[in-house]
Amino acid sequence: MTAEPLLVPHPDAGVLARAVAARLITALVDGQAERGEASVVLTGGGIGIALLRAVRTSPAFDVVDWSRVDVWWGDERFVAADSPDRNERQAREALLDHLPVDPARIFPMGHPREPAADDAAALKAATVAAAQYAELLASRAAPGTNLPVFDVVLLGLGPDGHVASLFPNLPGVMSTEAVVAVGNSPKPPPVRISLTLATIQSARQVWVIVAGEEKAQAVAAAFAGAGPIEVPATGAVGRERTLWLADRAAASRLPTAR
Repeated sequence: MTAEPLLVPHPDAGVLARAVAARLITALVDGQAERGEASVVLTGGGIGIALLRAVRTSPAFDVVDWSRVDVWWGDERFVAADSPDRNERQAREALLDHLPVDPARIFPMGHPREPAADDAAALKAATVAAAQYAELLASRAAPGTNLPVFDVVLLGLGPDGHVASLFPNLPGVMSTEAVVAVGNSPKPPPVRISLTLATIQSARQVWVIVAGEEKAQAVAAAFAGAGPIEVPATGAVGRERTLWLADRAAASRLPTAR
């Protein structure tokens, strides 16, 4: 069973980042109170990294026991290890390098691309890395299952409606695997690794975080009933809660959000 999406508008991107940071801290604390530990799936992009910076500067930062948080990624750009485009590198600089985290509970996605690899070789390596990440997920799952139940999956939204690296009308959005390699991405870089919708849907909560007028059409399409093949974000739903956390510009084409 999955939760119907709920739109929560915010005045601007700055308020959005701070508000989602507060929500995330609360969700992690609640997870630790109930189960002794918590887990989060991180996203990249401008608003995703702004959110991580807001967590770092939140007055409630210390209420989370960061040594008991599992940190995963929803997708990764298959680029060189030192590339500033890597979601892992951005997340470490914004937050993770400043936390008392347990390194064994941080699960980067995929080994970096070799500098000399062409796209075909990179896609082959990414396919191996995707299978390895699926195995890693299974190793943290309850007996008899192949996926952990994430407390929160954080997702950005592309202007075309993509989430993670699941793009409209490409095979990845329809995959029943846990993790997929993505080639010929319409947004550079061309080779990526991504959780699938099936894996995202294992989460207790899924939050789509979106800011900017350029995302307004995708938000409107999602709430107009488009399917996940055309607008992958519509398939990003949680078991208990699905939130669309948007600034006013991103929600501007939804009459109820004005």
